Amino acid sequence: MPKEQGRKLVAQNRKARYDYHIDDTFEAGLVLQGTEVKSLRAGRATLVDGFAEIDGGEAFLHGVHIPEYTEGTWTNHEPRRVRKLLLHRAEIDKLESRVNERGYTLVPTALYFKDGRAKVELALARGKKSHDKRHAIAARQADREKQEALGRRMKGMS
Repeated sequence: MPKEQGRKLVAQNRKARYDYHIDDTFEAGLVLQGTEVKSLRAGRATLVDGFAEIDGGEAFLHGVHIPEYTEGTWTNHEPRRVRKLLLHRAEIDKLESRVNERGYTLVPTALYFKDGRAKVELALARGKKSHDKRHAIAARQADREKQEALGRRMKGMS
């Protein structure tokens, strides 16, 4: 059987970019059970409520929902269980110091398979205030209007 190549996206957390200022991203492996892998390969996962924390020198992923595998039996996994993240010691130390001293949080932004292995992209993020969110919405609306006006002008309309 040929080995998998490339990156296959399973889930993405678009809301994270709206709710947080993202400063840095890290790629981490996941410790999964067999039925979790099968459920992910079927393209089923939700990252919306997820976050990561560092406890005792190890990183853990909380709140990520991987639904039970439909063909599974009594060996099925718990959908919202805490999953261990695989990171290098230097990365864990760096993340722990930044989260503790500056008020950052670790948010999963993407869940994917890379060369056949499950990976999660963690973002080191700071929460946005409500006025920041309004500013982002206004900027996006202005860009959309600018593109529409440019499109009308290119077509010869007013």
